[in-house]
Amino acid sequence: MDNPINVYCENTASVVSVSGGDCLLAVSRQLRDRLDFEPICALVNNKVEALTYPVYSPKTVRFLSAASSWGNRTYIRSLCMMLYHAVNTMLPGARLRIEHSLSNGYYCRIDIGGEPVTSPQVAGQLEAHIRSLVGRDLPFVRRESRTAEVIELFRTQGLDDKVRLLSSLHELYTVYYTLDGLSDSYYGPLAPSTGKVPVFSLRPCNGQGYLLMGPDHADLSRPAVPSPQPKMFQAFTDYVAFNTIVGINTVGELNDAVAKGQTPTVINVAEALHNNRIAAIADDITRRFRRGEARVVLVAGPSSSGKTTFTKRLGIQLMTNLIQPRMISLDDYFVDREHTPRDADGEFDYESLYALDLDTFNRDINALIEGREVELPYYNFATGAREYRGNRISLGPDSILLIEGIHGLNPELTAHVPDRFKYRVYVSALTTISIDDHNWIPTTDNRLLRRIIRDAKYRKVAPAETIRRWPSVRRGEERWIFPYQENADVMFNSALLFELGVMKDRAERLLRQVPHDEPEYAEASRLRRFLGYFNSISEEFVPSTSLLREFLGGSSFKY
Repeated sequence: MDNPINVYCENTASVVSVSGGDCLLAVSRQLRDRLDFEPICALVNNKVEALTYPVYSPKTVRFLSAASSWGNRTYIRSLCMMLYHAVNTMLPGARLRIEHSLSNGYYCRIDIGGEPVTSPQVAGQLEAHIRSLVGRDLPFVRRESRTAEVIELFRTQGLDDKVRLLSSLHELYTVYYTLDGLSDSYYGPLAPSTGKVPVFSLRPCNGQGYLLMGPDHADLSRPAVPSPQPKMFQAFTDYVAFNTIVGINTVGELNDAVAKGQTPTVINVAEALHNNRIAAIADDITRRFRRGEARVVLVAGPSSSGKTTFTKRLGIQLMTNLIQPRMISLDDYFVDREHTPRDADGEFDYESLYALDLDTFNRDINALIEGREVELPYYNFATGAREYRGNRISLGPDSILLIEGIHGLNPELTAHVPDRFKYRVYVSALTTISIDDHNWIPTTDNRLLRRIIRDAKYRKVAPAETIRRWPSVRRGEERWIFPYQENADVMFNSALLFELGVMKDRAERLLRQVPHDEPEYAEASRLRRFLGYFNSISEEFVPSTSLLREFLGGSSFKY
């Protein structure tokens, strides 16, 4: 081997020598006996790459399985291209839209001439075609060409959404993939071949589309099983319908609107939708309240969903309905620190339901509902102890309790409060705009960008640290929030059609602060690439009452 190139593999803590131009797949084959999994992609110098990535200089590599978050994304993207191949082959002229995650899978719509195509027979035919692709083990071929050429290629395939997006970005070159003569582009690498993506299912969903299911996270040998989420589905459906009316379903359409000077209108319409939704929720609460019900409003949702601003705006709307909101913080019901549960790392787990004094909380809520006066506790984070400082409250005949916290939808939180007195609201940023028809925007990305901006501005937390903590935050959400979201009486989508364009410049500056030699660089690099699809939108037209101001600053509310 002339002039061998050394590749350091973090998985095995060893060096492998390769020839210039050898791909990562060849490197992984040299390590086959030492890797206890089959790689689907890899981190190369802390940046995710396909296994077809060629090596021309020394690299540090960590191979990733489909069980990892990076590997799972690669697996699902590959499945999406295989589904596109199936639709293109079995239903010529049909349009495939992969819109968002739902019920442990990915919600897809197929239509021909604007009419939806939905049936178990079609699902079975498409699934059979994808299985044939798995059996043929065809390569996903990564290519890079002049953007003008790629635009014409996509135009001939009828991918107008991708044509619009690429035309708005003005990039000289564009990366895309081919599979069996069919071209497509994806936000991130694909598997080396279709044979590496054997586990999946496709099934009809709600009579309107299909669910594409990847592997079960607990057992990669079988497809994930859908969990019914009718309320979440309806929340997504309502906002997709709104996007269609506005004429902005994809980033390319948003970029076109920005280029045409329509930003103020887009912002005003999106904010008006939030106002209408909050007013409708307040009216529903008011109707129940006047019937002697809904004395306690519980607002829950994952990190950076905008729960705080939503609760404040809901309180204002209730006041216009002649109801006086009284707010209680769940944080003040923490048990003394010495009794706080600990997580797997031995750290205090303040996200656990059992970090709260549930008995005292339920006793105080019932006392307030009954019209009695209660002295509220105060949790002193400096001392880790609960204190009482004379803060006494009671509820008048026109008063209602608003309680914000991640556990609001968990029945155990208010186990001793009669259900008729509870009104539950789930708040989350359910991003309904897509990059293009085949590339959705994960709601977690929207929330992570919000949190990076907020942490840097208000908590002096570096972007790398926010990214480092995010997996732990997500694990807490998976355990304590998401299992209970369908308990909500109503769901509020806090995402704003324009917000990623507004956050773009500030987020990119922060993400560039993440050093290349830190593991968090991989996520920072991915997010920067993602934000590169958006044209910047000025903050100047975002009103001070906007939920987005909770993260950007400039809000008229106090936090």
